[in-house]
Amino acid sequence: MREATVPEKTQQQPDVPDTREEARTLAPPVDIFENKDGLVVVADLPGVGKEDADVRVENGILTLKATAKSELPGEPLRHEYELRNFFRQFQLSEEVDQDKIKAEMKHGVLIINLPKREETKPRQIAVQVS
Repeated sequence: MREATVPEKTQQQPDVPDTREEARTLAPPVDIFENKDGLVVVADLPGVGKEDADVRVENGILTLKATAKSELPGEPLRHEYELRNFFRQFQLSEEVDQDKIKAEMKHGVLIINLPKREETKPRQIAVQVS
């Protein structure tokens, strides 16, 4: 799996689809693990709730979009830190079963399970005696 951000639409690129808003976004830090069943993507999304995370797959591209929200106790007198929205994309390989992708959110951490297709999983071959 490799990162594959779709470029923003510009005057020089009229054929590129409009994939994201004009607002500035952050690329969330991710860890990618491989196990016997497939890949696991762990993304750190501080300030994001389950309802504010958008995970989708289209044309073999996994897209993570998230809106960060903060519940401040009042109006700030001085403002040095601002939460930003998150955006990141990855190109999926043919080994990933895109129909079985699952995602869950726990305490600002998004965990996405990308299972391998059954035919690509390693299997033990029994040796017969003849």
